[in-house]
Amino acid sequence: MAHLLKKEKDFRYIEVGEGTPIIVLHGLMGGLSNFDGVTKYFSSKGYKVIIPELPIYSMSLLKTNVKSFANYLKDFIEYKGLDNVILLGNSLGGHIGLYHTKLYPKKVKALIITGSSGLYESAMGGGYTKRSDYEVMKKKAQEVFYDPAVATKEIVDEVYDTVNDRNKLIKTLAIAKSAIRHNMAKDLPKMNTPICIIWGKNDNVTPPEVAEEFHELLPDSELHWIDKCGHAAMMEHPEEFNTILMGWLEKRGF
Repeated sequence: MAHLLKKEKDFRYIEVGEGTPIIVLHGLMGGLSNFDGVTKYFSSKGYKVIIPELPIYSMSLLKTNVKSFANYLKDFIEYKGLDNVILLGNSLGGHIGLYHTKLYPKKVKALIITGSSGLYESAMGGGYTKRSDYEVMKKKAQEVFYDPAVATKEIVDEVYDTVNDRNKLIKTLAIAKSAIRHNMAKDLPKMNTPICIIWGKNDNVTPPEVAEEFHELLPDSELHWIDKCGHAAMMEHPEEFNTILMGWLEKRGF
């Protein structure tokens, strides 16, 4: 990745641009480079884009859960001396953003979720019985996207290596259980933070009805669809994703 990964205290992160901070939260098997399009675009539009490397595989097993990651995010925001941030999360990152916003609503100005867990988790942490079969894992990685070609060899290799690392697999399954345990259906109606929901119409991991349920339960949300798009809209359709998000931020005065 072109951007320098900063290593300070207990944190590793990328920081690009100047202005209003947007903190980007990656998913379970999502590299920081998944957000290259977002980073490049918003860092040139008056935003400081910060992508922390979440300690998904480095926390102790007892702390490998959504709540711990939300508190890690709080520590990171405090370390950076930030206040009133915009959070953007994909998949597990969206869930962490939601949970952090539930715990610390005064710290979050706005939240953007795309393909977020938090309501429906059946596809997380499942289907690893044939994890040693590279072709099976390749197909699993391709199913995340509408266009299977988006699952480059680099992405497939990362998924394969992750699920074949015993320690990482145990933590992946722990996170999947935690995501179910931290279901947010009862919390969402009490969350008044402005939330932009951007969703792929062809998302197999968190299907379109999940986005509709988020929209229904959240008091101040706006739902936007991207056609011919799977679970990672910011990767498959970066330009459309950025245009939607920029329009929403401008409309809300963020």
